Amino acid sequence: MPDFSPVFRRAFFAASLATLPLIAIPAGSASAHGDDAPKVVTSIKPIHSIASAIMKDIGEPALLVDGASSPHAYSLRPSEARALSEADLVVYVSHSLEGFLQKPLQTLSKSSHQLELVAVEGMALRKMRDGGAWEAHQHGDHDEDHAGHDDHDEHDDHAHGDHDDHNEHAHDDHDKDHHHDDAKEADDHDHDHAADTHDSDEDHHHEHGGIDPHIWMDPANGASIAIAITDELVEIDPEHADAYRDNLKTLLASLTSLGNDLRQKVAPIQGKPYVVFHDAYQYLEAGFGLTAVGSITVSPDQKPGAKRLHEIEDKIRDTGAVCIFAEPQFRPAVVQAVVSDTGIRTGTLDPLGANLKAGPDTYQQILAQNVDALVDCLGQGS
Repeated sequence: MPDFSPVFRRAFFAASLATLPLIAIPAGSASAHGDDAPKVVTSIKPIHSIASAIMKDIGEPALLVDGASSPHAYSLRPSEARALSEADLVVYVSHSLEGFLQKPLQTLSKSSHQLELVAVEGMALRKMRDGGAWEAHQHGDHDEDHAGHDDHDEHDDHAHGDHDDHNEHAHDDHDKDHHHDDAKEADDHDHDHAADTHDSDEDHHHEHGGIDPHIWMDPANGASIAIAITDELVEIDPEHADAYRDNLKTLLASLTSLGNDLRQKVAPIQGKPYVVFHDAYQYLEAGFGLTAVGSITVSPDQKPGAKRLHEIEDKIRDTGAVCIFAEPQFRPAVVQAVVSDTGIRTGTLDPLGANLKAGPDTYQQILAQNVDALVDCLGQGS
């Protein structure tokens, strides 16, 4: 019996809706752009990639935070502020992650659409984890964190029209759904500027009700993000609605195939404990049944104190953790100190794809790159 995980169920359901007859959008409900594509601005590379895939052959969204920059510490350049002011649609994860957008977004015209992805109905959300050494219950039942996960059918109605008959059939298939949510996104910031050496890292939390903002690390959430962006574009630019929906269908099929491939890859390493540098992978862990046991830091712009490092080293010894994963933007001495003290193997994870070229396939590359890194390190000697 195949394992129909959330990414397969949700992507299949959304793709099926995309093949149904399109519902006409009332005249005057959106401004048509004719042959001109909407001006779309995205915050970070994974979100830019999803938007690029939906807008393929129609237009190209702008990307604000590229390379090794951090969404936490980012400052808009004048050209980027101008692009924001002219945007038809701005897509970002959350006010807590991209804090640099809070004030600029307040100045945009009322005609500009703003899409905060953590607020999307049906998005699977998880709470921030406390401390660096996580207990088993922190990987357990998070039903209270799944904001609207069971309401995804309603979201798809909004995206593709009124399909009550289809939804009744789909809802029956979803009754047994148990939801996997996952990880966190790595903040790209030069760790050399992290001056805080105190132990307050254990108490550091993002805002937004303690929700972990790294939602894209779950490909099921990636499907929800794609649907939400399609909704907005269809409303803004109904003239290209068919093309957006066709691109959505292609992307959802790609995510379904990728999820299947990655699930097979991680099967041999499930249950093998490991430690990450930055707690950015909770969604990936839960979605693919992985076993992270701690992080050196909550956010890479916060240098961990001695207490945190001792807790991590104890956790490594107690659990027999196999690997510790750094991130390409950071070469902190603390990672090497933990390696020296414990003899643990090392690898590299990167939730933002800092070394990848931005484009419509980058999101899938980010997920695949991280899974490959986990398999390479955790699979040694197995």
